[in-house]
Amino acid sequence: MTKKNILLGFLFSFVFFTGFSQVKISGVVKDENNQSIPFANIVFVGSSIGTVSDENGQFYLESNKTYSQIEVSFMGYENKIIPVKSRDFNLIITLQEAASQLEQVFIYSGKVKKKGNPAIAILEKIWAKKRENGIYLFDQYQYEKYEKLEFDMNNIDSGMIKSKLFKGMEFIFEGIDTSRVTGKAYLPIFINESVYETFGKNKDGKKLREDLVANKNSGFNNNQNVIAFIKDLYVDYNIYDSYIKIFDKSFVSPISKAVGVSTYNYILADSAFIDNKWCFNILYYPRRKGELTFKGDFWVNDSTFAIKEINMQANKSANINWVKDIYIEQEFEVLNDSVFLLKRDYMMSDFSLNKKDKSKGLYGKRTTMYKDYIFNEKKPDAFYNEEINVYNKNIYTKTDDYWGANRHEKLNENEIGIYKMLDTLATVPKFKRIYNLVSILGSGYIEFNKFDYGDVFSTFGKNDVEGWRLRAGGRTYLGGNEPWRLQGYTAYGFKDDKFKYGISGKWMLNPKSRFTVGLGNRRDVEQIGVSLTTTNDVMGRSFASSSLFSSGDNSKLTSINLSNFFLSIEPRNNLNFKIGASYRTLESASPETFNLDYWVDKQNNIKKAELAQSEIDFTVIYTPNRKTIGYGVERNEVTDVYSTLFLNYSKGIKGIFNSDFDYQKVQFYYRQPLLIGGLGRMFTTFEVGKTFGEVPLGLLNVVPGNQSYFTIENTYSLLDYYEFVTDTYASLHVEHNFNGKFLSRIPLLRKLNLREIVGIKGVWGEISDKNMALNASSIENYVAPTKGYYEYSVGIGNIFKVFRIDFSWRGNYRDVPNANNFAIKGAFGFHF
Repeated sequence: MTKKNILLGFLFSFVFFTGFSQVKISGVVKDENNQSIPFANIVFVGSSIGTVSDENGQFYLESNKTYSQIEVSFMGYENKIIPVKSRDFNLIITLQEAASQLEQVFIYSGKVKKKGNPAIAILEKIWAKKRENGIYLFDQYQYEKYEKLEFDMNNIDSGMIKSKLFKGMEFIFEGIDTSRVTGKAYLPIFINESVYETFGKNKDGKKLREDLVANKNSGFNNNQNVIAFIKDLYVDYNIYDSYIKIFDKSFVSPISKAVGVSTYNYILADSAFIDNKWCFNILYYPRRKGELTFKGDFWVNDSTFAIKEINMQANKSANINWVKDIYIEQEFEVLNDSVFLLKRDYMMSDFSLNKKDKSKGLYGKRTTMYKDYIFNEKKPDAFYNEEINVYNKNIYTKTDDYWGANRHEKLNENEIGIYKMLDTLATVPKFKRIYNLVSILGSGYIEFNKFDYGDVFSTFGKNDVEGWRLRAGGRTYLGGNEPWRLQGYTAYGFKDDKFKYGISGKWMLNPKSRFTVGLGNRRDVEQIGVSLTTTNDVMGRSFASSSLFSSGDNSKLTSINLSNFFLSIEPRNNLNFKIGASYRTLESASPETFNLDYWVDKQNNIKKAELAQSEIDFTVIYTPNRKTIGYGVERNEVTDVYSTLFLNYSKGIKGIFNSDFDYQKVQFYYRQPLLIGGLGRMFTTFEVGKTFGEVPLGLLNVVPGNQSYFTIENTYSLLDYYEFVTDTYASLHVEHNFNGKFLSRIPLLRKLNLREIVGIKGVWGEISDKNMALNASSIENYVAPTKGYYEYSVGIGNIFKVFRIDFSWRGNYRDVPNANNFAIKGAFGFHF
């Protein structure tokens, strides 16, 4: 299950806080015709505290200080000052059109003209100066960073408080807090605090090193999936970049030089002193609906043209799932007259099953603060390359006195109360049941003290050989950071009346280098040949081994008995070296319909049905920018947006344990995700490999077909199993998701938030005459794609937020017998 499933699990199960501000107001801005005015500016009179109304003219604003008036303005309308109370909700503010000002303010049809706009003149100076501000001015830099992550249930109301669901847990509602951004009541359920020492260099190749100094958790302290999900929500971004990448999406930055002016309307709204620096205030809002954009304002210094403060709130009509609101604030401090440095970064996201205002959901918040900047204190390249991803118990056991002295901002009373409240909540049986249900949805495992049962999603299966298949398994689990783990399963097929099993163990002997030893054994029925790049993973089983949702013949299954031993080490973060030895036997699981036979002596008509093979292998895996959480033998990934480079050399050795063949095999795999600005995301996968020596079908490289009804990554949608067999191959897959770039501009389709997907896949391969001559299998004549096979597809994604449908066409080899020249396949998934 993905981390998105964890979010949806929480959205379906509810848990719940209110603080005090001096002034809280909300309402809607309208014109004289009772039409809402989007992107109107609302500010407390005598302050720079304000907000911008959303697409429907609605707004919420609060302050810890006492104010008695607000000023509401929008270009082309008379400014309006109205009195407000400390709690003034559901205000209806009507603005009158100022016809005499229309030429001055460059308004037409709600859009601001670009020519002669003083706000754009200021933007041009920002673009010219952006490289001259901040840490990019210095060869090397370092600073201390404090990060606070929080997870809250929101939209708490009396109906929820009185619900039977919370009977026995009423104490949790004693300190409900209120969001200063949305005005909604919420309950914190998780908080994570960290202190880092960060070092970086800009000259002679950019480098960054971040050392974790202290970490403190509350709430779901031991659930690594939850912690990984929350950390995955918040990646670093730079407002000066053209695009701000959030939730795998590229939002157009309001400071973007490339596309900012064509995406946003800009208005010079005010000017004032901020921290003794004269600054201009620029209001911005999107020109079109349905795009990945923000609304808000920013303050910019009048001499350095550096951003002093900025707030950004995502367009509610943006094509993004499960997220109702995104709000970002950044504050910069003045180092001297020419250098502005990031001081505080705050981001809040409102996750919900839909975007209705009253729908229940979750807040995910990140507050990051920076201080103690030091510049040009030189450190050698070896310092940046030093391994830092190691476990130090002292990091996680800092005292309360330490946190009191090292937090960059104090926790409020409700945040302090999270630690105590959640310790109490964890003892409530009803809460434990809710928590366990969510945990099962997220991980697929049911927790029993130091043992987890699962994976529950693999309990049932079906194929033509086993019939219905029942599986039960589990793993040791000592909190998620243990240096060793055992796992295993057993399965039974009701048609073949046979038991299968798998068992494996691994032990990390050195946490610093992650030196690990592992071994295992598996006896099972599997569809081999569904991946060009293969591994000796004992516990892995291919998707095609079950025909629950497959088309065509699913009887080409193989009985496999695989034993494996390996040693691995990670000398540098995300660089893994692995050496292993394996022994396997392969034979057909259904000799009546399929076999893997090969000739031992063709002249005397001697065949062999079972293959026995000993093999040693050496593997290098490099995953730059991969982020993980935890320090045990198995870690959780924070994000899956990283490159993967895989290189494997295998040597088959004849004679050891009656092994049948001598051969050598080389395989290379490269996967690269790319966010291409406002054009969406592209995934490219390249594979190449060659087998040297004579080997039978069970050891050759079969081009992976896909006989299921679903779209499966790195397979060919229009190929059957074993349609192409090679010993030398090169494969390229390219898929691009435009994230609704074009469909969002079609009025009738805009509200559906559909997403366009295009793809092309190609493979070239050949098979040697010697391997052809060795073949005595039921695949009588091997066919290799010597002319290069390709297929292409067009798809629509985000149907009902969870489904995509793909239409695929075969580009060539269309006239071969029983060829599938067209297919419609689908896929389910939770994606932002």
